[in-house]
Amino acid sequence: MNSATSFTSKFTLDKAHYNECYSQSSTLVHNKKTYFKANTLTLFGLVILLFTPVNPYAAWFVIALGILETVSVYYHQPWWVMRQMLSKASGSDVNLTLDDKGILTESFHVNSRILWSDITAIKATELGFVVFFTLTTNAKGKKISGKGISSKSYISKSSLTTEAISFLNSKHRIDDGVSQDDQ
Repeated sequence: MNSATSFTSKFTLDKAHYNECYSQSSTLVHNKKTYFKANTLTLFGLVILLFTPVNPYAAWFVIALGILETVSVYYHQPWWVMRQMLSKASGSDVNLTLDDKGILTESFHVNSRILWSDITAIKATELGFVVFFTLTTNAKGKKISGKGISSKSYISKSSLTTEAISFLNSKHRIDDGVSQDDQ
């Protein structure tokens, strides 16, 4: 492919986009292990309250922290979406460009590029792609000393054309969750 290939699309950072991002890329599972810290805090507070001569206000404070942690885990998605909606980037338009260099996102508040060489995996989801990458340079293009910083980003299929999805597939092997014995 000698000619430069580039696909550009535009989307808005709104509540629907944030909900889709969270639902498609979150790895939080509600089980006993997820609530371990909350249960430990609550139990520790009860032990302090019932079996020590410590001021009961301190015990109730620890119990309240445990309950607050339980609520924050249970309502993790609405809490995350609300924080995103309160950010300065909320409501802004984002230009997404897929080209031979990588994935470029540009908005009034953030300009970032993920190079194809920094991408470690791309996982296809029902509504989009989760891009896993390791940052080796900062926003100004300077090398980061030490190990790279692992991160992930989400790209919605609703903002991509069929050609852009094919281009993304050609640039990096997409993990669709189905095991393939021939690879």
